[in-house]
Amino acid sequence: MKKRVVITGMGALTPVGHNVAETWNSLVNGVSGVDTISNFDTSALSAKIAGQIKNFNPEEHFDPKEARKMDIYTHYALVAAREAVKDAGIDPAKQDGSRVGVITGVGIGGILTFQEETVKNHEHGPRRISPFFIPKMISNIAAAHIAIEHGFKGPNFSIASACASANHAIGTSFRAIQYGDADIIISGGAEAGVTSLGVGGFCALRALSTRNDDPKAASRPFDSERDGFVMSEGAAFLVLEELEHAKARGARIYAELAGYAATDDAYHITAPLEDGSGSAAAMLGAIADAGLQPTDIQYVNAHGTSTPLNDKGETISLKNCFGDHACKLKINSTKSMVGHMLGAAAGIEAIVCVKTIETGILHPTINLTHPDPDCDLDYVPNSAQKLEVTNALSNSLGFGGHNSAIVIRKYV
Repeated sequence: MKKRVVITGMGALTPVGHNVAETWNSLVNGVSGVDTISNFDTSALSAKIAGQIKNFNPEEHFDPKEARKMDIYTHYALVAAREAVKDAGIDPAKQDGSRVGVITGVGIGGILTFQEETVKNHEHGPRRISPFFIPKMISNIAAAHIAIEHGFKGPNFSIASACASANHAIGTSFRAIQYGDADIIISGGAEAGVTSLGVGGFCALRALSTRNDDPKAASRPFDSERDGFVMSEGAAFLVLEELEHAKARGARIYAELAGYAATDDAYHITAPLEDGSGSAAAMLGAIADAGLQPTDIQYVNAHGTSTPLNDKGETISLKNCFGDHACKLKINSTKSMVGHMLGAAAGIEAIVCVKTIETGILHPTINLTHPDPDCDLDYVPNSAQKLEVTNALSNSLGFGGHNSAIVIRKYV
């Protein structure tokens, strides 16, 4: 028998809150964290808006000397992971560190460091490159820092699958605990891609919204006037724990992680399959892994990016997966408020599933004022709704055709 895996802690740092409580309150009340980019010159860019972490000072969280040795995405990861560990009531001194792991998702990693050191190399030559360039920039380093800070010596690595990264990290952690490789794994994602290089790259792809004069209305999943996604940043982590271990230490259990599956479209580097079959297969796989039927799912946290192709394709995939039941689902997009946190997106969306199960509240998909006829399901438009949710599914997709889905259910 596979071991059961439960969620005992959560931590988040998002454009709408510096912790889970602040973030959830903002989401339920339809607060957008999207605004005009403030930390670099956007005059040459078509997109001038993003979901930035506001009022964040690394020196309030780290020794200044140590802070300079880390990229900002690592700062975000450590702060969110600290909250998750504390929320779970884990005292590292009382845990067998060899049985606690860290598996993170990240789409890009230390792109600000990469950008700054590239400029140094170009302007002054390689002798001016920082000795911390590589350990600041590499995508696995956030997982390492979390382990070093807490003494967690179990499985530790990073997964990069673009915007599906955190779901893959959570799913891989789920499997590792099921098969006895660890008792506890801190898993989720972190990203800090809102730099001139990061935003400029997505501008070149023409993937971003250019609704610069109305930032808070720019991310509008499933709306006919959507024109691209909004980049954002932050981190979100969950503490995943083997059920008997959690019970033995008297841990509070938020919910159970019950299923996971992953597929690939094998079709295109950025566009999803038009028939939605790849994503549907991942959802069906996760539901089956949880021992459920599609009709057992009441709520789906959609990938919901606000791009023309994604939202239409995801609607098709939901219909393929759920059939007639798709019309009975409640579906929402967290990205309508926080923007697209890239490698961290599925982390906050998993937390949203947990909070929805815990509170019976569905946060709204904001800015859904002109529904797209091709997106004709119930996306909880503009106002929060109440629903007792027993089984939730979180869907994540990534450039390269990566599809991943997890099922979170009420713990009984």
